[in-house]
This record gives sequence, structure tokens and C-alpha cells, in this order.
Amino acid sequence: MGWKKPQVVFKNWKILRGDKVMIIAGRDKGLTGNVTQVVRSKNRVIVEGRNLVKKTVKRTKENEGGIFDKEAPLHVSNVQLLDPVSGSPCKVGFRFLEDGTKVRVSRGMASSESIVPRPEILKERRTPRITECGPRDTPKEEVMRRTYDPYEDGKRGLPVLLKYS
Repeated sequence: MGWKKPQVVFKNWKILRGDKVMIIAGRDKGLTGNVTQVVRSKNRVIVEGRNLVKKTVKRTKENEGGIFDKEAPLHVSNVQLLDPVSGSPCKVGFRFLEDGTKVRVSRGMASSESIVPRPEILKERRTPRITECGPRDTPKEEVMRRTYDPYEDGKRGLPVLLKYS
């Protein structure tokens, strides 16, 4: 049998990497933790130190084998964001401020209707951008060199392709 792909992948995500959440279903119900990873294609989140499962690792030259604890993904419907003011689990909505910025707002019975800030960890990139040229990249000087002048043929106004020198 195995795991099946979810029928509906959520489009609007209200829980982001770095948010503090409470688990509301499962064996870790009532425990809180930070979201370390969001798997949007499977509607799942990984909470730091929660939903631990045993993982068997085979011994290699670099790694001593054994049985280790690993965080397993939780479905996003089994976690709720914590209200930043009251600390209780709440639902999340969106509002627009006067200057037009879109913000997350806590809502529900026990919520304080306060703005939920975006986590600071989202400002840094998980994978750094490549800044060096690789062996297959075109050099910058070659890219910036002008090889086409549309008005070189002045009589007819037809574009002419310049030749490489």
C-alpha cells in the first residue's frame, strides 16, 4: 500500500518555516515547537523535536551505524500557530494595513487579534546563490559585447547582423 499523494495541495499557506506552533492531534498533542521545514507538495510540516520516530542507519566507513531518533512530518491540519500575545493556539487570517502591506492576524475565540510577524529566519536563504562563473558559463565580457546593430545599413533601414571579430 504505502503513502498516497494528497488529493488537494494547499495554495495559501498560513504556517511558515520558523513559526512557533502547537500540535493539536496525535501522540504529541499539546506540545509546542518551532517549524523547521515546510513540505508544501505533501501538505506537511516538520516540528523541531516533536513526532520522533526511530531510524535505523547502517554502518559505513564514515558513519557508525545504529538506531537514531528523527523528526517525522506532521500534516499541516494537525498543528496550529501560537498567538504571539496570549500564547494560546489560534487560527490565522490575513489583513491589509493602511500602507497596503499584507500581514497575518491571529483570530478565533481565545486570540488577541494581533499581528503575527513573519519569522526572521525567512530573510536568509537556505541555499546560497551561485556568484562564481562555472566552466560552462559565458564570461561577462562576452555577454556585454555588442554584436548586433539594427541601424548599420543606413540606406534601407534594414537590420544587419554584426560579425564576430
